[in-house]
Amino acid sequence: MKNLSVLASFAGTCLLAGSAWAQASASLSLSTSEGASASGTGYMSKYRPKAGLVEVGLFGGVLLPSKDHNFQDESKPQQAFKSIAPDLGLRVGYYPLAFIGGEVEGAVMPTKTKDGEAAGLWALRAHVVGQLPYWSIVPFAVVGGGRMGAGSNAMGSDGDPLLHFGLGVKAPIDDFLMLRLDVRDNLTQKNDASNGTLTHHPEVLGGLTFVLDRKEKKPEPPKDGDKDGFVDEKDACPADPGVAPDGCPIKDSDGDGVMDPDDRCPAEAGPAPDGCPPRDSDGDGITDEMDKCPTEPGVAPEGCPDPDPDKDGISGDADKCPTEPETKNGFEDEDGCPDTIPEQVKQFTGVLQGIEFDTGLATIRPKSTKVLDDAAKVLLEYKKLRVRITGHTDGDGDRENNVKLSQARADSVKTYLVGKGVDASRIETRGAGPDEPVADNDTPAGKQKNRRIELQLIQ
Repeated sequence: MKNLSVLASFAGTCLLAGSAWAQASASLSLSTSEGASASGTGYMSKYRPKAGLVEVGLFGGVLLPSKDHNFQDESKPQQAFKSIAPDLGLRVGYYPLAFIGGEVEGAVMPTKTKDGEAAGLWALRAHVVGQLPYWSIVPFAVVGGGRMGAGSNAMGSDGDPLLHFGLGVKAPIDDFLMLRLDVRDNLTQKNDASNGTLTHHPEVLGGLTFVLDRKEKKPEPPKDGDKDGFVDEKDACPADPGVAPDGCPIKDSDGDGVMDPDDRCPAEAGPAPDGCPPRDSDGDGITDEMDKCPTEPGVAPEGCPDPDPDKDGISGDADKCPTEPETKNGFEDEDGCPDTIPEQVKQFTGVLQGIEFDTGLATIRPKSTKVLDDAAKVLLEYKKLRVRITGHTDGDGDRENNVKLSQARADSVKTYLVGKGVDASRIETRGAGPDEPVADNDTPAGKQKNRRIELQLIQ
């Protein structure tokens, strides 16, 4: 146990010294060249661990064999080895990550027994290495297992399972070589003790480690076989010098005199400037270049379908019958379809028979209300109808007064219809006076015909 205490004290001293060296080196690097340290050229950053390194090392040191070892043939008595044995060995390590790796190593420790007879210790070990990869000076810890044994004439040959752990520090010399210090304890079965009771074999090791593949591999420059400035992997014609965009020579594939880079139809001969043949996709006689509706047959000058093919003045979606012209008769003239005026509407167009007024006045006589009520019903049923009511007089009397009287009588008819629920905006009125006679004003019968109310459908 005394040996272990001494070794532990020595290990602490080594690690403190390594830490102080790391801090001093880092301080020196930062104080002398802040830019160099930041860019990774100072010592404390230049040799930092990285992933994927392989380390091969030689080491030497001392082992302090336990007096209570169990390396003996059962038929022979146990003897202690000398208190210090020289230690030589080899190790190989692989670090898949910068902060952790694994190592295997073998060591031999030639020594003597207390009686002076030649003896030899050996160890085969594998362990995990955890390290701090922040500086070139790298503190680390190991823990692992293996087997340790010994051979001598006095005690025969024997080996026991081994558990070991320790601390250490690495200090690079250059990219490929570094110094290493390990302080460890090896635990094996204790002699004359119950199974699982362990004894200690402290160990101090120093060595040289060769680092493989620390240098960054410079990527090979991409190849440009035809020397046209386009690397082969992006060159569509790697054996022929060419131009942008694909590294191929300029071609005129269809032989139309328009080079492929400027030819919108490189597989079809056509005139400049685009190298495409004239097209008429919809077959309407207007080339696509001039056709504003190239996928729909149309008419000149734009090549689009005629918006009003039946020429009824109603176009697009508003025309419910685009191939049949609207019948302009004042009845549903907005839908673009041919139609006829319903019979119940017809009877109230033209002269409204049976409409009478008091002589010289615009007052409707009661006997006329039946006709007007029927007319109101028709207008209320056909809500889209618009009408013009025109009043007419005979030629007797002053013309100006007759015009005013005819207007007043037309307005009276409108007022009556509105009173029955017809929207006033659907009715226009007009006073024609004596100007539009339908019969001779020289006879009583003719004058009676000229005194009339007419109802006309309007759009």
